[in-house]
Amino acid sequence: MRRISKTSHVRFVVCTILALTAALVPLHAAHAAAITERGKALVKLDDDWSKLAGAKDAAKVASFYAEDAMVLPPNEPVAMGRAAAEKVWASYFAAPNFAISWKTTAADIAKSGELGYTAGTYEDSFDGPDGKRVQETGKYLCTWRKQKDGSWKALYDMWNSDSK
Repeated sequence: MRRISKTSHVRFVVCTILALTAALVPLHAAHAAAITERGKALVKLDDDWSKLAGAKDAAKVASFYAEDAMVLPPNEPVAMGRAAAEKVWASYFAAPNFAISWKTTAADIAKSGELGYTAGTYEDSFDGPDGKRVQETGKYLCTWRKQKDGSWKALYDMWNSDSK
């Protein structure tokens, strides 16, 4: 059996995310940053998720991920699975004065009804290593998968800041 390197796996997943997003995003530029009627259910989930992140409850934030989720935080290794995602969020919440919120600007669900995406912007702030307040803005892309029970869980979650 051929072993796939972690780097190859991450490249595959990133390409898959991009392909899924391309398949879901309407081609017309005017609709590229739109929330479709189908996508409104995911916007509601994303809003609830952001509120829980503001409350700094890592377990509740992680509950939005599928068991086999892949989380791609900036400047950190890939987190595979819900438990690993919870550790990522717990490390953020442990930082003094950390705060985060996000806003969905685009969302849709594929016509098959099995996959969807949300994309948008986020703001976070925290005390830097020098004690000075750091405020950053960024963007995110999340692919969602409908579960057997009809609920939606985040399958791939990626974000990065707009600053260097």
